[in-house]
Amino acid sequence: MSMPSSRKTMELLAPAGGWEQLEYAVHFGADAVYLASQRYGMRRRADNFSEDDLPRVVEYAHAHGVDVHVTVNTMMTDADTDDLPRYFGVLEAAGVDAVIVGDMGALAIARSAAPHVAIHLSTQASCMNAEAAKLYASIGVSRIVLAREMSLEAIAEMRWRLPEEIELEAFVHGAMCMAYSGRCLISDHLAGRGANVGHCAQPCRWKYALVEETRPGQYFPVEQDDRGSFIMSSNDMNMLSHLQELADAGVNSVKIEGRAKGAYYVASTVNAYRHVLDGASADAWQAELETTSHRPYSTGFYFGGPGQNQGTVEYARSHQMVARVLGCAAEGDALFRVEVLCRNRFFEGEELEVISPDADVRTVRVENL
Repeated sequence: MSMPSSRKTMELLAPAGGWEQLEYAVHFGADAVYLASQRYGMRRRADNFSEDDLPRVVEYAHAHGVDVHVTVNTMMTDADTDDLPRYFGVLEAAGVDAVIVGDMGALAIARSAAPHVAIHLSTQASCMNAEAAKLYASIGVSRIVLAREMSLEAIAEMRWRLPEEIELEAFVHGAMCMAYSGRCLISDHLAGRGANVGHCAQPCRWKYALVEETRPGQYFPVEQDDRGSFIMSSNDMNMLSHLQELADAGVNSVKIEGRAKGAYYVASTVNAYRHVLDGASADAWQAELETTSHRPYSTGFYFGGPGQNQGTVEYARSHQMVARVLGCAAEGDALFRVEVLCRNRFFEGEELEVISPDADVRTVRVENL
């Protein structure tokens, strides 16, 4: 299945957890990026950006025709809301295109402190029906980031009930949270790290067994399997083969999860989704999504239950990033002299795969290293 050859059929929204990820997202064809500064974002483990960085971030993205969305989607305390007028003012001054908020107090402050910045409702608000979406729109929200628990049929029904000017954004790729719309307290209790303020330790990915109190040190599997049980670990999402269905359902923007992921993940996933959105066959690009670190793939809740990762494959990957190309010049019919910035070791005679925007994946042999 392929999309019509139109770059703007749906917006491709990519994660940018740091400068290198931002550069790769832009380079490989994202229409917009979402990112955070050091505060109020749900991915504190990402590199993120300082407030002083934000004007330069926006300038760089806008110079390449890419919009910038900033996440302000932690659960807010009164101390947070005291600071938010200042912070939203910083975002407005930097020229940010949109903020992603999940807290009603933050939403109200964004309207007054950053009147020229669009407001997108975070998936953590769990907006799953048209009446709620219209209420949010009436107080300034221009886009709903849909709850990940919605089916494709439910999204199409919601779109039919909404005026066209209310945009819908949906996740299409990456990690799924076992908690409803990401609202989880397990990390708080087991690791002392608040998931809803950006410090999730991902305990749902841990291996669990039973211990009986009179027999400490003896571990009993929750299931009849000597590997133990990954009872809360979800599969990753992969909707590359179903972008046309999302477009038909009325989704305006498709979003890749992964602000805590590295540059290679961003480059590879954005490249694959960009090619398919621009008309390439999804079958031709599915293999590229196997190269980056991931759990078993599913289509989430779009077509029913997403399935569960039982830990048979945890963080599988077939490739690693070895270098970033800095320059390339032809030296004969089949030879190129390439200058690269090394990230991992490779050797004379090895075959490497090269990914580039607007090109198929190519295999090259290293010579005269």
